[in-house]
Amino acid sequence: MKTTTQVAVIGGGVVGCSVLYHLTKLGWSDVMLLERSELTSGSTWHAAGGFHTLNGDTNMAALQGYTIRLYKELEEITGMSCGLHHVGGITLADDRDRFDMLLAERAKHRFMGLETEIVGPEEIRKIAPITNTDGIIGALYDPLDGHLDPSGTTHAYAKAARMGGATIETHCMVHETNQRPDGTWDVVTNKGTIHAEHVVNAGGLWAREVGAMAGVYFPLHPMEHQYLVTDSIPQIEALIDAGGEHPHVMDPAGESYLRQEGRGLCIGFYEQTCRPWAVDGTSWDFGHELLPDDFDKITESIEFAYRRFPVLAEAGVKSVIHGPFTFAPDGNPLVGPVPGLRNYWSACGVMAGFSQGGGVGLTLAQWMIEGEPERDVFAMDVARFGDWISPGYTRPKVIENYQKRFSVSYPNEELPAARPARTTPMYDIFTDLGAVWGQQYGLEVPNYFAQGDEPGYETPSFRRSNAFDATGREVRAVRSGVGINEVHNFGKYRIAGPAARDWLDRIMAGRIPKPGRVSLTPMLSPKGKLIGDFTVSCLDETEFRLTASYGSQAFHMRWFLQNAQNGVTVENISDRQNGFQIAGPKATQVLAACTRDDLSGFRFLDLRRMTVGMTDCIVQRVSYTGDLGYEIYCDPMAQRQLWWTLWQAGQERGIVPFGMRAMMSLRLDKFFGSWMREFSPDYTAAETGLDRFISFSKNADFIGRAAAEAERASGPARRLVAFEVDAEDADVNAYEPVWLGGKVAGFCTSGGYSHYAGKSFAMGFLPTDRAADGLEVEIEILGQLCKARVISEPLFDADGARMRG
Repeated sequence: MKTTTQVAVIGGGVVGCSVLYHLTKLGWSDVMLLERSELTSGSTWHAAGGFHTLNGDTNMAALQGYTIRLYKELEEITGMSCGLHHVGGITLADDRDRFDMLLAERAKHRFMGLETEIVGPEEIRKIAPITNTDGIIGALYDPLDGHLDPSGTTHAYAKAARMGGATIETHCMVHETNQRPDGTWDVVTNKGTIHAEHVVNAGGLWAREVGAMAGVYFPLHPMEHQYLVTDSIPQIEALIDAGGEHPHVMDPAGESYLRQEGRGLCIGFYEQTCRPWAVDGTSWDFGHELLPDDFDKITESIEFAYRRFPVLAEAGVKSVIHGPFTFAPDGNPLVGPVPGLRNYWSACGVMAGFSQGGGVGLTLAQWMIEGEPERDVFAMDVARFGDWISPGYTRPKVIENYQKRFSVSYPNEELPAARPARTTPMYDIFTDLGAVWGQQYGLEVPNYFAQGDEPGYETPSFRRSNAFDATGREVRAVRSGVGINEVHNFGKYRIAGPAARDWLDRIMAGRIPKPGRVSLTPMLSPKGKLIGDFTVSCLDETEFRLTASYGSQAFHMRWFLQNAQNGVTVENISDRQNGFQIAGPKATQVLAACTRDDLSGFRFLDLRRMTVGMTDCIVQRVSYTGDLGYEIYCDPMAQRQLWWTLWQAGQERGIVPFGMRAMMSLRLDKFFGSWMREFSPDYTAAETGLDRFISFSKNADFIGRAAAEAERASGPARRLVAFEVDAEDADVNAYEPVWLGGKVAGFCTSGGYSHYAGKSFAMGFLPTDRAADGLEVEIEILGQLCKARVISEPLFDADGARMRG
């Protein structure tokens, strides 16, 4: 066995073999895979083997499309069969909400180039003749859906990797992973110790145990999953005899997926009475076993399936497959560099291995070899969960995700499991004020404050929700008087030391402010992609504060630490500094009533230390509402006192608490982009307009400078614009296609209703040569083409007089 390698991949399932293959495909040949038993010995061997492109996240859907297209390439490379059956598939909708979800997904697929289509009951019966369409409104048909041979596919990945120079060691049990001072790893196995530059955890069912060897908790949990294979069915035999094959059918109402298997059918269930498996850890002795049959937990699912697919009621059960596979709390994989560790990579939690395994392998290989993936993969980035997460949080969220695997996923839905998990000192005060809570990164965040007969629960919907009126009331209160909300959902960082300014000049593309001032700046990857949208505050020449998206803390801290520099200390103080934002034309009156400081010279983007009431604070003259406003930061221990100071001073000025629903409407009035909507690693600064904050004149070789300068010279091919939309009862959410001249020319990044202007509004991308003020387009919202036009002037305070005045 080799004793040194560039990469040691731990785990020989489909994901580990895909990672190994893609490393060789991108040019690294000194790589090896370590498998404690035989290849496919975990979840892979008992997988149903289905694959599909449908995913709520467009980048995940694109990676699933890549995975599916890769299989023929693997067969050509290796001469091995993956057992491919491209039979197509339909997802059924039996109510309006499910149909709206399919309409929204079909719209996304248009600009992605996926050839899906909406079909009605009559077409469903032609495509999937065993389906009872009583009560069915329609379905989404995807010709790429199909199934394969799990074992054959995994071994094809393995052979392709070997052809590229990779080594595979089976019956090689990993006992320890120990990091050396230089960041490399000693991987201790039953066959000896391997010195590896990089380690990849692709441990599948054992990913938690493998991670623990390196002192890392991976938020994963295995769930029991059961599917049945029937005896021969006459209708299927007749279809085969006619040269056909029955397509996949996903029935969300019945929590089931169905496909042809031989001359019968295979049907699996995501039942509500599900069970977590191996709660306290996966035994190393578990392998090619199955779990005992358990028909009791799927009785209701089977009864529903008999009604939807009547042929099942007459079919005998040939075999039952009941085995575990792993989920992360949100159902997406955990991929990428593990925060806090050098050269340790994750490829875990890939519960849909034959839909996502190829994309996971490609993404990780690009990350390792090229420094960053080609697309935004935050939806599966291991850094999307912070160090606050625990097994006690993971388990109920995994159960919830399993139960909702085939449920409608609404854009405004707030899932209840494992909540509240993290709260600020304001939780009970806000609850008493009628807060209707959402969550971000585990933290409870008010979405709106219900007053009077306004609903205390926001009903999930693809259309304008029952929170519409409450949100409008809050928006109008801010624009006409003064509103207050918490600044807890900003990520906050303290940068200190004699080299702090030099470090920030290298990390950030924009201008770093002078003491007492604030600036806005993008943070770029080496390829010029956006990886952050920051406010930089200079307290003095050796101390700065950064604020950005609260949900990207681990993502951003990982980048900061990867680019660490002597003489600079970087601290995540997101939960060690809190406070409030006050905004609106009366905001200065409220603040002036609470402090002895003279505010007459307090300019836009100024920063001051001041005492507000009894609390020492850092106050910034800036507001994401786009209005006159202030961000007031303090120690969380003093936050409640600060609240009562501001709240009491605001009473005679009509102060109103407002939540994130209002905030997102207010920011649209000013064309302010939002992180992971308008700004993400999919886009560049020039495409989004953030290049106006890049300081090309500063004497610093900031990360991404060469790429940004090249794009500055050539100009971006597409540009972010704003649209006024003639919508009815549904507004843009994200990724709706923009039609121009009968063709899809762009897509939306976000949208909503401007309660200030009384109009529906959206932001999105168009080709630069077409992105002109007044351009008439159509935006597809839930299957309807809505007229829209490009607008260049913000809906509120277009000249910035109120915001800056």
